[in-house]
Amino acid sequence: MHVDLILAAGGGVSPLVADLGLCMVVAGLLAVLFVRLRIPAIAALLGAGVALGPAGLHAVSDPASIDTIANLGLTLLLFVIGLEVNPQSLLASGRTLVVTGLLQVPLTVALGSGAFFLVGLTGWGMASGVYPVFYLGVACAFSSTLLVVKYIQEHLLLDSVSGRLCVGLLIFQDVWAIVILALQPSFADPAVTPILLTFAGIAVVGAVAAAAARWILPHAFHAVARTPELVVTVALGWCFGVGLLGGNLGALAAALGLDLAISVSLEMGALIAGATIATSPYAYEVISRVTHLRDFFVTLFFVGLGMSIPVPDGAAVLLLAAVVAVIAIALRYAVFLPLLYATGLDRRNSTDVATKLAQVSEFCLVIAYLGARLDHIGAELVSVVIFAFVITALATPILFRRSDRIYARLRPLLGRVGIRSRGSRTEPDEGERPARLVLLGFHRVASALLADIERLYADLVPDTLVIDTNTTTHDEIRRRGARVIYGDIASPEVLRHAGIDAAEVVVSTVPDEALKGLGNVQLVRTVRAVAPKAVVIANCTRASQVSALRAAGADHVFRLPAEAAHGVLPAIAAALNASLPSFLEALVEERGRPEAGAEVLD
Repeated sequence: MHVDLILAAGGGVSPLVADLGLCMVVAGLLAVLFVRLRIPAIAALLGAGVALGPAGLHAVSDPASIDTIANLGLTLLLFVIGLEVNPQSLLASGRTLVVTGLLQVPLTVALGSGAFFLVGLTGWGMASGVYPVFYLGVACAFSSTLLVVKYIQEHLLLDSVSGRLCVGLLIFQDVWAIVILALQPSFADPAVTPILLTFAGIAVVGAVAAAAARWILPHAFHAVARTPELVVTVALGWCFGVGLLGGNLGALAAALGLDLAISVSLEMGALIAGATIATSPYAYEVISRVTHLRDFFVTLFFVGLGMSIPVPDGAAVLLLAAVVAVIAIALRYAVFLPLLYATGLDRRNSTDVATKLAQVSEFCLVIAYLGARLDHIGAELVSVVIFAFVITALATPILFRRSDRIYARLRPLLGRVGIRSRGSRTEPDEGERPARLVLLGFHRVASALLADIERLYADLVPDTLVIDTNTTTHDEIRRRGARVIYGDIASPEVLRHAGIDAAEVVVSTVPDEALKGLGNVQLVRTVRAVAPKAVVIANCTRASQVSALRAAGADHVFRLPAEAAHGVLPAIAAALNASLPSFLEALVEERGRPEAGAEVLD
């Protein structure tokens, strides 16, 4: 019997279980303390690792085991990303995503290396030399998949313009990281073959996974559908099965008589596995159950990272790490923001994406470690990259919270350098007739409203105007017959240019949680100032907001939770009176079948 099982059977605790338990206890205690002190929660996890690792009490006997398990967290995270990312939404970002994704990394590496070359000219030894300058430039070029996706999920931003672009750019960065890792061993004599083989491997794994997910996997899910736990088991088996397929492509090629050094990382395989079943009806069940398991492993990832943080060898390491962190953040605004804006994104979302991606990536740690093994750089520079990651990781939650404030501060400067508000773009065939109904913002509420207007008040559709910055929906809105203007609903200039002062009704459709830089109270004040004669309808989430919205000038306020309750309560009453079938028949006769009313955001 395995020694760990013997220990468990005898009442003892295996070293691995003891280490895991100690990590979770210390992380839990520090998490409670740090949250009370309003310190980012990630600091608690890193702090637990530092306290238990070589720089602290040296209490964990086998950090390698923690690191191994933590890597499972990264694998599961990428699997969940694949499950939640809609490839059609990413493709809908079009030129903005593709051009920025292709150019961002090489441009950032070039500018970052140039910046550190200038730093090296000051006589700073650690920033001198071709390899150190290049590796520090690389450290500034990649953003943290782990951190960004974690906070995007927590803030429910995966369905937003900036959220989709962040995830899309992270995927492009992961591909660029694979390119660098493939080239790294042959920097002195770069070889194209390993890169081509890597992309070929991704294509092969993606094709096999897509085929199996379409024709085989549905039968497997259907067989275990009555047992939810087994649905998750099948999904995890699929995740690691695709990952192992990628890792063993070389062996499979050899079995076919082909001598090819081809492979795909487990993490990339997990991303492919998730993406291939994202449209499966079982995807939500898998996400809900895998997320908690993933969070456990991600916690260990950060604790393990904290254990790897070395004792600083003098202040120079920490100082250079701070310089790397500052340059990495600055390059987001010098490279990301102009690229996004130049490819068609508005400056608010361009700034938002640049701010959210302002950290050093965990991929950079891997690249730096490999660089040290290849004698490209020394251990001190690896420490610099680690500390730069820690600094930017601690700054990430602050940057997420203050993204709108940062945009407000940068707006005058952006205007001076030519990154101006595009105001609004109207269609030439809209004519001069003012819109009767204006929908401010276009998310779930506006999508449902437009569908009902089409069905019940078709004559109103041509006189309905939507103002929103999500250009991916504009063509479909126009196809439905409504007008649409690209513009920031928070800008009085955009509202005036759109002509809302002549509208009969103006509806704020976006809840406070999804608004950028303002709330509905401030938005209603702005609308009332621009359109004093219009009927203003606003929405809110909490009952305590109703009075403030009315005082700001709203003629009517609707609460989304209350509207949902009013819609569900009659169905509950009918069910309790054993008359649900007749109620549903009457509902279909009155409103039509729900599945028949396809929305723009369906």
